[in-house]
Amino acid sequence: MNERPLSVLCLASYHKGEEFLRQLKREGARVLLLTSKSLEHELWPRESIDEIYFMPDVNKEWVTEDMIQGVSHVARTERFDRIVALDDFDVEKAAMLREHLRVGGMGDTTARYFRDKLAMRTRAVEAGLAVPPFVALVHDETVNGYLGRVPGPWVVKPRFQAGGIGIKKVSTPAELWTLSDLLAGKRSFHLVEKFVPGSVYHVDSIVDGGEIVYSIASAYAKPPMEVVHEGRVFSTRTLSRDSATSKRLLDLNGKLLRSMGLRQGVSHSEFIESDASGELLFLETSSRVGGAHIVELIEGATGLNLWAEWARLEVSSEEKPYVLPPHRDDAAGLIVSLARQEKPDMSVFDAPEVVWRLHKKHHVGLVVVSPSDERITELLETYTKRVYDDFFASQPLPDRPTS
Repeated sequence: MNERPLSVLCLASYHKGEEFLRQLKREGARVLLLTSKSLEHELWPRESIDEIYFMPDVNKEWVTEDMIQGVSHVARTERFDRIVALDDFDVEKAAMLREHLRVGGMGDTTARYFRDKLAMRTRAVEAGLAVPPFVALVHDETVNGYLGRVPGPWVVKPRFQAGGIGIKKVSTPAELWTLSDLLAGKRSFHLVEKFVPGSVYHVDSIVDGGEIVYSIASAYAKPPMEVVHEGRVFSTRTLSRDSATSKRLLDLNGKLLRSMGLRQGVSHSEFIESDASGELLFLETSSRVGGAHIVELIEGATGLNLWAEWARLEVSSEEKPYVLPPHRDDAAGLIVSLARQEKPDMSVFDAPEVVWRLHKKHHVGLVVVSPSDERITELLETYTKRVYDDFFASQPLPDRPTS
């Protein structure tokens, strides 16, 4: 008698994760997708999806009670073995559904560590990691005490947003309290953090059974906050595994993920190296693949597609344990930018090291790969200049994600 295929419900309030869905189907899973009604006509890999369910959405928000009732109704005839969040904004939803339907995986408490910037900082401090000085924007006296001890400037960060969205920089207590008044009832959903000038890094990991089975460290050319708020070309590159910085980052990332309790999946974590002290400070982490086409950067350098590996982890078991595939250890760089042209001609990026190009209206993007770190440096410098000269455009960052 054939066993029932593993049934995986995937939550995607944004259009992403196509390779995750394809790999689930390759692994023989029953693939179910819950997404926003506004995304009904996106190019989902429908050949890899058994059922698609749609949630009405207003500004990308799903009504929680409606979601629970809708999924519970489907659960009358579908038995969910896994519930997976494909985006940061779906992590709480997936945890809530797991708790409600008693499906295994990350529950509400652990999910907080990968979504709530206040919770993850508090947990990191408890684990002995250094973080920029911070305070919850809740208790007036405590905030004023913090402002008296920690010199500005500071950044006010939404606790549940992603990337640089919604972050505001302030230089005086008066500016902070003016912004606090504008936030009104939403102020408790924010934290205040010391603004630390420095170089920002990211570590992308594969975790199986609570152990990191693979991780890779990379360096942003400019801090993501500067890119999104001041209008810059986005660029990042892998670090040599033998470099001192890479070793420090991988060690810190291991301590971080163990403290956060990630048991299975992938993670993207960010750290900043203070210009003033040289200390590596924790910024944020997640239980998802990195955005901004970092997946393509890592695949170029290693041959590992983190969406596909995540899917393989989800269907692994004692009988069929996850095995990390053979992989390379090349150097790679990524460039992405808005473009003035609707369909920019990227044929000018003609080096043989170019292994991937972004095909999206009003965007340019590419990944370069080489065994040589020096060659990647040369290509990134040359091509970044060309992007600024021939293509670059910028626009104000919205207060919330739009795609």
